[in-house]
Amino acid sequence: MKHVGTKIWYSAAELADLGLPGLARDKRKVNMRAKDERWALAVDDKGHPLMRRRSGRGGGTEYHIKALPQSARTELIKRGVADSGQDCGQQQDGQGQIWSWYDAQNQKVKAEAERRLAVVDQVDALEAAGLKRSAAVPAAAQHHGIGKSTIWAWLKLIEGIAPENRLPVLAPRRKGGGAEARIDPDIWQYFKSDYLRPEKPTLSSCYYRAKEIADARGIVLPIEKTFARKLKREVDPRVIMLKREGQEALRQSIPAQRRSVADLHALEMVNIDGHKFDIFAKDADGKVFRPLMVGIQDIYSRKILAWRIGGSESAIQTRLTFADLFRDYGIPKACVFDNGRAFASKLITGGAKSRFRFKIRAEEPTGIMTALGIEIKWAMPFRGQSKPIERAFRDLCDTIAKHPALAGCYTGNSVDAKPENYGDRAVDIEAFKLLVEKGISAHNARPGRRTEIARGRSFDAAFAESYATVPIGKATPEQLRMALLAADQKRVNKRTGHIEMFGNRYWSPEMSGLHGRNVTVRFDPDNLHQAIHLYDTAGAYLCSAELIVDTGFADAAAAKERAKMEANFRKAVRAAAEMEDLLRADQLAAMLPDYIDESELPEPQVVRPVRHHGQTAAALKQQRTVFVDQFSDAVSKLKLVE
Repeated sequence: MKHVGTKIWYSAAELADLGLPGLARDKRKVNMRAKDERWALAVDDKGHPLMRRRSGRGGGTEYHIKALPQSARTELIKRGVADSGQDCGQQQDGQGQIWSWYDAQNQKVKAEAERRLAVVDQVDALEAAGLKRSAAVPAAAQHHGIGKSTIWAWLKLIEGIAPENRLPVLAPRRKGGGAEARIDPDIWQYFKSDYLRPEKPTLSSCYYRAKEIADARGIVLPIEKTFARKLKREVDPRVIMLKREGQEALRQSIPAQRRSVADLHALEMVNIDGHKFDIFAKDADGKVFRPLMVGIQDIYSRKILAWRIGGSESAIQTRLTFADLFRDYGIPKACVFDNGRAFASKLITGGAKSRFRFKIRAEEPTGIMTALGIEIKWAMPFRGQSKPIERAFRDLCDTIAKHPALAGCYTGNSVDAKPENYGDRAVDIEAFKLLVEKGISAHNARPGRRTEIARGRSFDAAFAESYATVPIGKATPEQLRMALLAADQKRVNKRTGHIEMFGNRYWSPEMSGLHGRNVTVRFDPDNLHQAIHLYDTAGAYLCSAELIVDTGFADAAAAKERAKMEANFRKAVRAAAEMEDLLRADQLAAMLPDYIDESELPEPQVVRPVRHHGQTAAALKQQRTVFVDQFSDAVSKLKLVE
């Protein structure tokens, strides 16, 4: 390695390349020694740092010759590539270095530097007023209540320093009480590994476990405070957070992403999620449960547009909530879904190619969202910040779950936060639904919202302003039918052409061409006596099917109705067959090349009589006798009548 002139700053690579005594010839080992001996924190006798950022391509750090071992410094001077008398503060970047050092100090050091500068400035002002320095120093000392020798020391410290650089030079440079006690590397490695665990053991327990190992090996350890200082100094706080708190805590340690909705409009994008209220309710049968609400919120305005209350989060409840949205407001362009089973269900998102749950099949029924062309966006699992409706649920928990009308019903939001009156009563579910309806209306109408779009208005006002000026996709009756009816995949019976669901049978004449086919059945789960609707797996409508009602064993009216239905069915099939204009069998035979017409066959000229013998003759004779007797009786009866 060639050097031009002398230099006093060296990188780890340069030091390894020089092969100096007392230093390793490997860059990594030089850096390890610099870390162990804390070269980065070292300063010279004037407080100048002995480490600086390396300028030029590649960056890195450089160390001053005074930070090196004595043997390495002596060798550099012998080689003529370094000057031991040159001070690190005399470099061209000395001002930047001293100000960088000053900026890294705490407020106490900076306050003392400012106090000293004020005293020095007063001395300069007295000198400018005509006093000699020998008189100005005592006057300033008396005014500030400090010793004259102290001020003289400060003045000596700033000799030759420009006024704009006096502040960092005057800052106190207090040194510690000596070198810190050394910790055995193996024991330190054990201590770090023990402390940096998800179980988050205390530092004291880790220290005493490390001490047990050290005592067994005959190693003397410094006090616990030394371990704490070394941990704080050498281990990155982010590493501590990752190992003890987990990846989610590390993710939350950086600023959250702030997403703007200014480019959206009302009902362009919604988000849906479920919220289990922290109260006890009871249904008509007296069953006590915690009600769960599925809600849909407009992302642009933050208004809650539709909701349904039930006992659990299900695809049916989700479907009904979307049906309310389609009926009252229209069809959104996109929806942000949670990854719950109720939302990833094939009844809702069947056919979507990006679900986190369930295997995607080509023949699965098309869900409501997919069939209506609503773009599906999935929130990240366990990421509540991805859904703005979570913020609304927090408000509803305070305004609804803790409402005075529900006193004694509140359960608390965790097992260790139960109120004193836990379990005193359960509210009727119908009364609770009315309370939720009023609470959501008040939530949407409350002014003073500070969202990006509301800007002091209510969610209702923000939504109404945009809703009145943008094109909204209104739901047709067919689309509402698709939303209001649940979907399931069934196979049509191969022989009879009917479909069986929930113990009921459904059939219609139009299903005769669907024998053995897989179809999507849409039905109202709340009214299974109504007709069901059949679609192919791609979503095309096929036909409807009526319920086949079971009848009594001796029900004559039902039998007649059944006979009438069968007759109508046969009549319709015969009519359909006649429309096919089929050829008769003799016409088909006549079209064959080897067909023989019976009219063209030759007739026999001589006929031979055939006589019967044996049993055949006796049987024929008996038949003739019976016929003659019957004929004679009939003639006699006619004569009597005359």
